[in-house]
Amino acid sequence: MVKIRLTRGGAKKKPFYRIVVADSRAARDGKFIEILGTYDPLKDPAEVKINEEKAKKWISDGAKPTDTVRALLKKQNII
Repeated sequence: MVKIRLTRGGAKKKPFYRIVVADSRAARDGKFIEILGTYDPLKDPAEVKINEEKAKKWISDGAKPTDTVRALLKKQNII
């Protein structure tokens, strides 16, 4: 199953996330298929950049977003 989820980057106590399409069996920060955007929770307000066309394509192809990514996509009016 293909999921749209977050991979963590950044230093200790300074998280930075990429929104990626990955196989559900892959490790959290492991192999992924494609990068859709970024999420920076430390900025006020949190900064979210998502490639809308790619996200809609993957969702229409059957990729399931995780709960956190679903919330981010709703905030960006993609879902």
